[in-house]
Amino acid sequence: MSTAVPQEILDALTDVDMPKLPPEAGPSEAVRLAGVEVPVYRAGCVVVGSGAAGLRAAVEMKRRGDDVVIMSQSAWGGTSACSGSDKQTLHTANTADQGDNYKAMARAIRSGGAMDEDTAYVEAVGSSRMMASLQFLGLPLPQDPLGGTLRYQTDHDEVGRATSCGPRTSRLMVKVLAEEAIRLAVPFYNQATAVKILTEGEGADRHVVGILAMRAADRTEENPLGIALFVSDVIVLAAGGPGELYRDSVYPNGCFGSLGLALEAGVELVNLTESQFGIGTRREGFPWNLSGTYVQAIPHIYSVDADGVEHYFLAQYYRSTQELASNVFRKGYQWPFHATRTLDFGSSLVDLAISSETAAGRCVFMDFNRNPLPVPGDLPFSLERLDEDVRLYLGKAGASQDMPIDRLKHMNPLAIELYRRYKIDIAAEPLEFAVNNQHMNGGVMVDTWGRSNLAGCYAVGEAAGTHGVTRPGGAALNAGQVFGTRVAEHISASGRAKQAATGEISGVAETGITELLAVLRTESPLTVKSIRSDVQARMSEKAGIICDQQSVGQALFDAQKLNADICAHGVAYGRAAEAVRGVQWRHMALASEAVLGALDFFIRNGGGSRGARAICDAEGQSLPLASAGPLEEYRFRTERRADRDEQIVVRLEGDEIRLATRANRTFDESARSFFERDWPAWLTGRIYDLDANN
Repeated sequence: MSTAVPQEILDALTDVDMPKLPPEAGPSEAVRLAGVEVPVYRAGCVVVGSGAAGLRAAVEMKRRGDDVVIMSQSAWGGTSACSGSDKQTLHTANTADQGDNYKAMARAIRSGGAMDEDTAYVEAVGSSRMMASLQFLGLPLPQDPLGGTLRYQTDHDEVGRATSCGPRTSRLMVKVLAEEAIRLAVPFYNQATAVKILTEGEGADRHVVGILAMRAADRTEENPLGIALFVSDVIVLAAGGPGELYRDSVYPNGCFGSLGLALEAGVELVNLTESQFGIGTRREGFPWNLSGTYVQAIPHIYSVDADGVEHYFLAQYYRSTQELASNVFRKGYQWPFHATRTLDFGSSLVDLAISSETAAGRCVFMDFNRNPLPVPGDLPFSLERLDEDVRLYLGKAGASQDMPIDRLKHMNPLAIELYRRYKIDIAAEPLEFAVNNQHMNGGVMVDTWGRSNLAGCYAVGEAAGTHGVTRPGGAALNAGQVFGTRVAEHISASGRAKQAATGEISGVAETGITELLAVLRTESPLTVKSIRSDVQARMSEKAGIICDQQSVGQALFDAQKLNADICAHGVAYGRAAEAVRGVQWRHMALASEAVLGALDFFIRNGGGSRGARAICDAEGQSLPLASAGPLEEYRFRTERRADRDEQIVVRLEGDEIRLATRANRTFDESARSFFERDWPAWLTGRIYDLDANN
């Protein structure tokens, strides 16, 4: 029997054609505000973002009879639709093989610390339902002959709860959810960028009344910037993570997220110190994570200097060919950089070495037509001379082929086919890559129903700060689906989105438009290009995987100055389309200051290395070693266990970032539900806690 994957399967799992959007509905009215003729759209709820999490929220609300619309900067152009890896992971309870203890799964999800225990349990217990519903919608998760879902082990996953459709899992999720949203007749407003959340009230009574957007379709002589008013008492922020924050990033171009938008509205953020960084190809070509089988095939990794000379730099870090090759392999399921894995010649020493090479101006490549060269003085590479865990894995996978490209073709032909679709043939030429920013674990602070501190404002997906320091690979895709559903259930139970909002908010909207226009000034010395260069260079060079107190403190000072300059001079723009980017880079500058502020706060208060970052300190307790000796420049502080029990909260007051800490919410694992006792709370809606905040 042939084991070759049919071309139609390769096409279906790599190209993934997205559905055509339905025609847009026109505005209900138009009003003249701040000298601009503004179209007015009304909805029960506006979901900002058309990725997998936002689509899930919209679909579940529509199913429950709510009036919901989707606002998208670029439908099918965000992180969910355009990102992935070799086998992009969906992390769910492993019911097929052995059954799963949801409490144990929750402990695994929150094991890195700085995560609410109740949130972890919500994600765990909701995962089975989410996977089943996605399969019902047509998500092609692979099965064995008896119907069990195929599983594998991924990063921060010791049980093997991972499953995958291949490299385009999240795009396939977007596809099936988008098709369902279109079938349910959820209105889409594409090419619409949310630029300002509108609120009324003071203090605890402050609540959402609408949102301003900028839309190309609404540009007229009377409204050259295409400002549109969406009147709604409920919004769901689902616009993904701040991909544009870093120059060295694996996010698709144009991913701004909604953290600056939220900050400006007084929404509290949490855990902005926590991100993920890992190896991947750069956004200038085809941005993609190089985890899983890309490195489990054990390709040759080398760098090239300005004179074209190759450097086998990993041989300077590992003591033997076996140790080097085994740790390249381990990047498959230990993909994110983690400070502790730089110790004892672990797998994150690979990231450290690559980062050092790129900082020195060298380009780093992965060659699938060469096995790793021997470490000088050691035996050559051999599949028989690998660490036991690596040798057993490749043996079970049947990956005994001589060359990395053949091992990759055997284990995952989709991984090769995907790059070929983007005119990159990794079977014929080396692949350039680097250590990039990949995911924001922090975001809007929410409760177990996805509510923020601003009444009527919810957050899901990467916009929500529900992850802690680390998380199992694919847990983010699961979290977006779980909380998309939770948010929909809560909004529907409140009854506030059953009909389009009818409120009169002209005064609030006019103030918002006036403030928006004040940011955009054609005569400003600050351009979109200059702000972008400033923010991205600072974040990549001072807030990447290697940090220190002095550099972060200086970076924060510079970020504060940039925001002060933006407040004083605004942002220049030429064409109307550039005005949208001007507002977005104002938001990114705010988000940058918030991240640096939280990181500076953490380091100044004695915080140590954890997750994405090594906090370097001459007095640090941990010292990575290389084959040539100690790497003193990377000596770092050890994590304090007490820091795992709390999170850093960020909010904007006036023009100043305020920081505080709060303890993680706990979950009583000994508590047990009892049907007859607890059923009435569900029947009456008491479980939704509707008297609190929202």
